[in-house]
Amino acid sequence: MNTSEVLDVFRDAGAILEGHFILTSGLRSPIFLQKARVFMHADKTERVCSALAEKIKAAGLGQIDYVVGPAIGGIIPAYETSRHLGVPAIWVERENGIFKLRRFDIAKGARVVIVEDIVTTGLSIRETVSCLKELGADVLAAACIIDRSAGKSDVGVPLVALAEYEVPAYPADKLPPELAAIPPVKPGSRNI
Repeated sequence: MNTSEVLDVFRDAGAILEGHFILTSGLRSPIFLQKARVFMHADKTERVCSALAEKIKAAGLGQIDYVVGPAIGGIIPAYETSRHLGVPAIWVERENGIFKLRRFDIAKGARVVIVEDIVTTGLSIRETVSCLKELGADVLAAACIIDRSAGKSDVGVPLVALAEYEVPAYPADKLPPELAAIPPVKPGSRNI
């Protein structure tokens, strides 16, 4: 599956929104990828996550013990991708603002791949890497359905992206006039 095909799935689901959005990272953008509109359809989710699993396999990472998703956005793609990889899916979630592996135990040296939905700055993956390394896990790589940074974000481990779709993102104090003229909305889940 290539970038154009992934974006077609998002378009078909009505998941590419235009306006003025406050991203989870705090940056502002005229485009928001509302992956929940893809994930509400099992067939669309299976299609992109099956392709992501194949791309992870092709990366030659060797044995994978777990797929780990950062809550909330990474839970569904981590689960569905893990199903195609034939390994368990677990997730980290925020406790007092810090990612923790609250519901699961993993052995030291467990070989994990982090699966995220959309990457903009890579912060959620970096925080997940930190959590897992503190637990002694071997974080082989991270993977995402769409990398909005087109390879520019440093996530702290190799990143496998099913699609790269560079979308402009701006600090709130450096908005282009046409974006500043539109009231912003914040559809992300960082504060949940």
